[in-house]
Amino acid sequence: MFLQKTVKKRSWNDEPGRALSLKTKMVALIALLIAAVLLVIGLFSNYFVRTVTEDQLGEQALSVAEAIALNPDIIEAFDAPDPAAVIQPLVTPVQQATEAEFIVVGNREEIRYSHPNPEQIGGRMVGEDNERALNEGQSYVSKAAGTLGDSLRAKVPIYSDGQIIGVVSVGFLSTDVQSLIGDYTQEVWLMLLIIGAVAFLMAIAIASYIKRKLHGLEPEEIAHLLFQKETILQSTHEGIIAVNRLGHITLLNHQAKQLLFGNEKDEQSLIGQPVTEVLPSSDLPEILASGTSHFDQERLYGEHPVYVNSSPIHFEGALVGAVSTFRYKTEIDQLAKELAQVKQYANALRAQTHEFSNKLYTISGLLHLDKRKDALEFIRTEHHIQLEWSRQLIGKVKDPLISGLLLGKIHQAREQQVQLTIGEDSSLQQAVAEPQRQALLTAIGNLLDNAFEAVKQQPISERLISLTFTDIGDDIIFEIDDSGPGISPAIASGIFNEGTSSKSTAGRGFGLSTTNRLAKAAGGEVLIEESELGGACFVLTLPKEGIHP
Repeated sequence: MFLQKTVKKRSWNDEPGRALSLKTKMVALIALLIAAVLLVIGLFSNYFVRTVTEDQLGEQALSVAEAIALNPDIIEAFDAPDPAAVIQPLVTPVQQATEAEFIVVGNREEIRYSHPNPEQIGGRMVGEDNERALNEGQSYVSKAAGTLGDSLRAKVPIYSDGQIIGVVSVGFLSTDVQSLIGDYTQEVWLMLLIIGAVAFLMAIAIASYIKRKLHGLEPEEIAHLLFQKETILQSTHEGIIAVNRLGHITLLNHQAKQLLFGNEKDEQSLIGQPVTEVLPSSDLPEILASGTSHFDQERLYGEHPVYVNSSPIHFEGALVGAVSTFRYKTEIDQLAKELAQVKQYANALRAQTHEFSNKLYTISGLLHLDKRKDALEFIRTEHHIQLEWSRQLIGKVKDPLISGLLLGKIHQAREQQVQLTIGEDSSLQQAVAEPQRQALLTAIGNLLDNAFEAVKQQPISERLISLTFTDIGDDIIFEIDDSGPGISPAIASGIFNEGTSSKSTAGRGFGLSTTNRLAKAAGGEVLIEESELGGACFVLTLPKEGIHP
């Protein structure tokens, strides 16, 4: 249905004056082939009918002539005073019974003793084709023109005491032969015409069936879609592998080959190979066995960790194969990290915007109450606070992204009525290299968000979070304490595993695992301790390797 709708939407498919459709071409070509075959069959049948009819009539005439030539009454009549008086009555019934056009009996001088026209008796036989019978004693069939016209005639010599005494000529007129042949060939051509009409209807049915199986597509459209599909397949960034129901590879795009084998193998050399031999860790055999899909499965293909999505392929209700798409796990992790950073920035901006709106409403209310002095004092106080925060963060943190994130988190804490304090001795004075920066941004955002979640059930006066950091020594250290309920011993050992969370909400348990993974990628780690505030304490350590001077 999708292909049919796609084709219907193609403007170039409905252009005026375009080439004939595939169905029309197929019907025309099949019709021409049928016509050519039937014409050849008809001509051969016409030749065959003509030849067989003439042969049969010739054999019939020859048989009648031989029977007359062997008739003893006719042989004895040659010695009679008037042979014609004896022979003519004997021959006439035979001619009528066999429906021969003529039966002529003549002597060696070719004088007629019998003839359908009695007036021709006594005359000389016409046709000049009696020599072989009279001189050589042969029996044969010939074509010649006689007194009645062109005819097919049989010649048989008459023997008496071993001597040739005459000849018998039995013939059928050519016009009668052609008429008989025409009757036969007419029936043949009529039958061929009926066969041709049925074959033409079958050609239309076959063309319609093929057209329907091709979803109404023309050859040009099929070539265009094939080229388009191949281009999309080879240009997509995901690796794609498809197998048939036997588990043999039927499709492997360039990206899959590069991800799995680099330049060691060619795509075409892998087509037709069992997927269990090419990629033993593939889940495609499981898909073929179960007929169910697997999504976001983490697997190891060769030496590469990948995320795999696999689905069965059904055609007309039957399982015909399966397909897998996969990407490097590191790429997905990078996207998750970037999304986490965007989320942190968005939360910080939202908090600042919300707090700024509240302050504007406060100032607006004071002005409406004609409390200009109080409004100015409120503005000066807020300005002083903002300057103090900015001064402290700029003075404590040299990296603008980290300081900006911390400023946003301070606003978020105020919005949620959480008391967030930064240790007086906290300092991060050196510029941070990109791996450490990305790990710090994600870790600070996730750990502070978790702390906000942990303390929000506490009374407002007990919503406490403490943040301290330092780059003194060989490592960068961030420590985040909260006054929440802490980490349950039941999940403490696996708190950094993906999907593990103290919240019951579905879809949680990814922040800490991402933080831990990024920290390890940067050469650091995340530790969990008991907090002096009564909740949890997370300690992030990152080596200063790669820090710019």
